Amino acid sequence: MKTLTELLNFGILVIDKPSGPTSFSVSDFVRRKLGLKKTSHFGTLDPMVSGVLPVALGRACKLTGFFIGHDKEYVGIMRIHQEMKMREIQKIINSKFIGKIMQMPPVKSRVKRRLREREIKSFELLEQDGRDILFRSVVQGGTYIRKLIHDLGREIGGAHMTELRRTRAGVFDESNIVSLYDLEKASEKDLKKMIIPAEDAIKKIMPVVEVNEESVKKLLTGKPLFKEDVNEPLPDGIFAVFFKNQFIEIAERFDEGEIVGKPKFVFN
Repeated sequence: MKTLTELLNFGILVIDKPSGPTSFSVSDFVRRKLGLKKTSHFGTLDPMVSGVLPVALGRACKLTGFFIGHDKEYVGIMRIHQEMKMREIQKIINSKFIGKIMQMPPVKSRVKRRLREREIKSFELLEQDGRDILFRSVVQGGTYIRKLIHDLGREIGGAHMTELRRTRAGVFDESNIVSLYDLEKASEKDLKKMIIPAEDAIKKIMPVVEVNEESVKKLLTGKPLFKEDVNEPLPDGIFAVFFKNQFIEIAERFDEGEIVGKPKFVFN
């Protein structure tokens, strides 16, 4: 069991972001509340969008690039601008808004406005009340749901989003979500239950490679991974390096003589 100090130094809080504040202000609230030098969130939510906002604590901020591009799941309400049956709209969605689509980021966005390919994994209409339709969608990271609804509206005579909640961001979902109110009144014991060890999250998003005990010290100084350091086949691409339960680094496969991996992030 990790101490609170260890969790604050290398942990992740899944915050239930309320509608209103920016993702940055929520992350900064967490930083001030926990007395940390640094926090960062894994993927911006628009101010009026609520839901899952993973916030990295301490050294876990260095992991942002490894988590930020994963799939996201949303539940929301869109309002259509003219009468239309839900099943008719679903047919249009299935033919034009599932799979890989081209999307232009909205005017008010932090990225360069150019057409980008994004994948819509699912887009399901759940319930209709007049012109309001409840929907659920799973999309590639970086997809703008508000723009997705707007583009659908161009096919059906107009539509806009009235409510949106993110229910999953990669491996983080509502099962371990923490409200700002609960965080505000949390005891030390509560915090230890709320904070996810960053190592546990890392194991969920990439392969794990076990190294020999005698290799640990040199790897923690940032030296490359050699064939002699491991006793198992290495995966291609990015992988996490552990010795038993001790997290050492995130490395990338690199075959050059006896060198088989180069560090991307070292937990020294």
